[in-house]
Amino acid sequence: MDTLSRLIDLARPQGSLDLRCLLAGGFDIDHAPLEAGIAPFHLVLDGACIVETANGAQMPLRAGDFVLFPRGAAHRVRDVQRSTVTTPLTSSHNGMLPLRRNGDSGHTGHGSSTDITADLDLLCGRFIYAPGSSALLLNALPDPLHVSLGREPTLGALQTVIALMRTESEQRQPGALAVVTALSHALFAIALRVYGAQNASASGVLALLADARLGASVQALLAEPERAWTIAELGDLSAMSRATYARHFSERAGMTVMDFLTQIRMTIACDLLRRTQRSAAEIGEAVGYQSEAAFGKAFQHSVGVPPGRYRRQPQETDREPR
Repeated sequence: MDTLSRLIDLARPQGSLDLRCLLAGGFDIDHAPLEAGIAPFHLVLDGACIVETANGAQMPLRAGDFVLFPRGAAHRVRDVQRSTVTTPLTSSHNGMLPLRRNGDSGHTGHGSSTDITADLDLLCGRFIYAPGSSALLLNALPDPLHVSLGREPTLGALQTVIALMRTESEQRQPGALAVVTALSHALFAIALRVYGAQNASASGVLALLADARLGASVQALLAEPERAWTIAELGDLSAMSRATYARHFSERAGMTVMDFLTQIRMTIACDLLRRTQRSAAEIGEAVGYQSEAAFGKAFQHSVGVPPGRYRRQPQETDREPR
């Protein structure tokens, strides 16, 4: 399994679609902050809008743009003209998803959602993810994560995914919701990949994964977290000297190699505590700790609670999407 796929697998995001918005004219839709473990997202299928964050930053979105709020931050979706006069919103159901529209996005007379004249066609959903095991990936993401997917001429497959999501949303054939939900997971993975490639000069986990020279060592850390790795060994995997490797890794990751290894160990430990009945001592050994006490101390320092309490906490992914 490649490194990004492994990190997504550990985060275990459970995707769901909340509604489809077909809007025209003036609109200003407020999204309240969500609790920890819920990351709302928007995908522009067609048209354009402005997403305004709580601090006033404004992101113009066009067809193919994807924006994710990993920590559930409050935001607004507004029309591109930022109209002071807005039309009331109405809600219905299109046979697949709740459908939100305003007074300007009316039917042209044929009775199907494909006949609605709108300036914005927007899919809104969320990813619910497990705490702890998601930290290495989700906590490293900018909030918001904005990726312009539709403007990548080389991403024909991605454009096909977006087009298929729109077609399934419009035609509402049997199984359409399952198809669109599965495609949202694919979209999430592609968005992370593209963001890492588009922001290669930045630091963080995604920039680290996009660095071809460091890839082998990062994959080795994930594959064998229990091993007593040395920087010299990891440097050899990347064909670098010890000093060059340590410096290059810190520049790309925004943390030291050993801090990154600790995060990997805690991420995997959280996953094992949730998914298995193995004892804390066994899990600690599996991620490189020689005693249960040493593992418990490191775990509480990193996660904030002892392993046993973490295991007993309700899982975020057990909640029903709202």
